[in-house]
Amino acid sequence: MAVYTKINQKEINIINKSFNIDKIKSFKGIKQGIENTNYILKSKNKKYILTIFEKRVLQKEIPFFMKLMDNLNNSKINCPKPLKTKSNKYLIKLKNKTACIVSFLEGKDKKILNINDCYAIGKTIARMHVVTNKIKLNRKNSMGIRNLKPLLESIKFKSKKYSNLKVFLKNNLIDINKNWPKQLPKGIIHGDLFIDNIFFKKNKLSGIIDFYFAANDYFMYEIAICINALCFDYKNRKFQLNHKKIKNLIKGYESVKKISIKEKKSINILCRGAALRYLLTRLYDYSNTPKTALIKIKDPNEYYQKLLSHNNLSSFKDYLN
Repeated sequence: MAVYTKINQKEINIINKSFNIDKIKSFKGIKQGIENTNYILKSKNKKYILTIFEKRVLQKEIPFFMKLMDNLNNSKINCPKPLKTKSNKYLIKLKNKTACIVSFLEGKDKKILNINDCYAIGKTIARMHVVTNKIKLNRKNSMGIRNLKPLLESIKFKSKKYSNLKVFLKNNLIDINKNWPKQLPKGIIHGDLFIDNIFFKKNKLSGIIDFYFAANDYFMYEIAICINALCFDYKNRKFQLNHKKIKNLIKGYESVKKISIKEKKSINILCRGAALRYLLTRLYDYSNTPKTALIKIKDPNEYYQKLLSHNNLSSFKDYLN
């Protein structure tokens, strides 16, 4: 989420005419996140989220996200529900870009997770995987391991002092590609479960947002993304792996869906791949984002540290102890 595309009352009028919703009285851009433009819309009694899709999301893939969120809602997985227009469509055009409106999810993200939160997240992910395994939708992972080489090549390293970093990234990518697991259980994953995409209300998990990286991939890759995003603590200017958080995340997941031995053996390489993915996207945004965008660039160093941590581990037990 971010604000690249500015809207005004003209766009709000289009929304009011297109949807069977209460008249929108006010709107405000949401700065968090980095992918699409998002606004919170307010009527007299309700709130909605407007998403305007930006360049990283392919037009032909947007219906996949709409149908997925609708399916998840119908299966009691709490997430934003896409609204349909008066002509029964999910999508409209604003400023020559594709846009949608989804329901507002109650609750808010936490700044710091405790081990009970990790258990609840693990359980929710597993429930989601059970549901998505039965949904007949398909989307290739645009941020999968095969997409990282062109991403690395597109980063503008600003000076020669970054040459060692470039070599480090290339060597890691070669090794991760070489050892990437084959034929693990797969289905539709959320693909971007960061702390700000998980909402809590009265200290209970109330739902998950931002499905615009959802794709068909290994279920265990989802867990690897979560270990990177949710199971490190920031202490003394360093990101340190919290083994108790990982243990509870896994325990919560396995209370609903068992993880195979083959999946557990792949945890290190999947965690390395996930860490490299976020390191590269952050380096790209750090180097390539226009200064005019209303966006908070996230620090690439966080995922550099996390990748180094994974490079010093190997087995499933290393993550739990």
